[in-house]
Amino acid sequence: MKNLFQDFNPVSTKLWKQKIQFELNGADYNQTLIWNSPEDIKVKPFYNSDDFDTCFEIKTKATQFKICQNIFVHDIDKSITRANDSINRGAENIRFTIQDENIDLQKLLENLPLENQTIYFNLSFLSIDFVKKIDAITNKKKTTIFYNLDPIGQLARDGNWYKTQEKNNFETLNLLSNTIINQSLISIDSGLYQNAGANFTQQIAYSLAHANEYLNRVKTINQPVVFQISVGTNYFFEIAKLRAMRLLFHTIAREYNPNFECHFIVSPTKRNKTIYDYNVNMLRTTTECMSAILGGANAIANLPYDALYHKDNEFGDRIARNQLLILKNESYFDKVNNPADGSYYIESLTHQLAEKALLLFKDIEANGGFLKQLNEGIIKRKIQESADKEQELFNTGKEILLGTNKYPNKNDSMKHDLELFPFVKNKPRKTLITPIIEKRLAEKTEQERLENEK
Repeated sequence: MKNLFQDFNPVSTKLWKQKIQFELNGADYNQTLIWNSPEDIKVKPFYNSDDFDTCFEIKTKATQFKICQNIFVHDIDKSITRANDSINRGAENIRFTIQDENIDLQKLLENLPLENQTIYFNLSFLSIDFVKKIDAITNKKKTTIFYNLDPIGQLARDGNWYKTQEKNNFETLNLLSNTIINQSLISIDSGLYQNAGANFTQQIAYSLAHANEYLNRVKTINQPVVFQISVGTNYFFEIAKLRAMRLLFHTIAREYNPNFECHFIVSPTKRNKTIYDYNVNMLRTTTECMSAILGGANAIANLPYDALYHKDNEFGDRIARNQLLILKNESYFDKVNNPADGSYYIESLTHQLAEKALLLFKDIEANGGFLKQLNEGIIKRKIQESADKEQELFNTGKEILLGTNKYPNKNDSMKHDLELFPFVKNKPRKTLITPIIEKRLAEKTEQERLENEK
């Protein structure tokens, strides 16, 4: 078959730029058409093949992404019913959040279709006995378990390590890694950094430095390291972020073991979500899930549009799950692997984010490593500086959230619809370090509006 492009002469970047400069009628090309991101990435008006010497080979499997349902386990019977209902309605994986070590784990798991199922656990504690109990129940069912154990994430988020019977949290992980050899133990709470206001470079670098602490301290890691990632509405940057993170993890992990793999479970961020004009949240989460798919997420757990202010409910869960079902079964997002390949723009963003994140990662390692900088408050301070810059953009209307700081509906009333407290909670207590706090951009604006509601 004839290649139609052979009938046309190639146009170089130089010729394109000359043509654009002519059309600008004297306006400065750099000031008019080049946008500089908070990460100091210069976004050009066009990209061409001669911008690249080589392209990264980043293998993603967009056709194989799984729809994951989040379930907070409090009432066992309700959790069982909800899990089974979610699976019957299209969920392919379940992610349980468990805070009570004394729950009836046997009852929870034996009433689920565990055969060839994948289940994630986010535990608010670190217990060898609890993990062994899960393993004993699920081992014969060929269930894939991701335990998502992340003591460093606990320290960063809570300010304290987990309390364990062992000498420290790393001793617990090492004992478990010698016992649970066929399932994934280690997880990285990457979403914390995004939801707290870290920029793209920081999110990647801090997540990798966070992972590197485990690669150094846990002697036996046989299964993929899980990254629990949050994505926002900067569509192409988020695609490139996931690609750059996967690329750099493989680069770093290869120094320890050439067979190390990573596994991405991705969710929309809370940082840009709002309680007013809350239906816009559905538009935000849709594009964010699209970025996750194209960026190479292994599993996606969508955020219900009303998650900020309503308790878990069937309607919110169904809408969130259906968004992913439509993307998977009706929007052709499951038809092509490596869908970002061939996009010069995404390739350029991936290059630049990877280069900047690697420089920051090396700086962290040269200055004592992630844990040292976390304990010294450097990581929190750097994230806060980025968060403050973004907050200023929102406050001045340069970063827009429709329905909140742009075209707000002044008749919108929310005071009597809040089942959950949607703002940062202050809990004075003794901690080893000052924790990294997640905070939404619209919090102050929303609090002022709630106070003025009649």
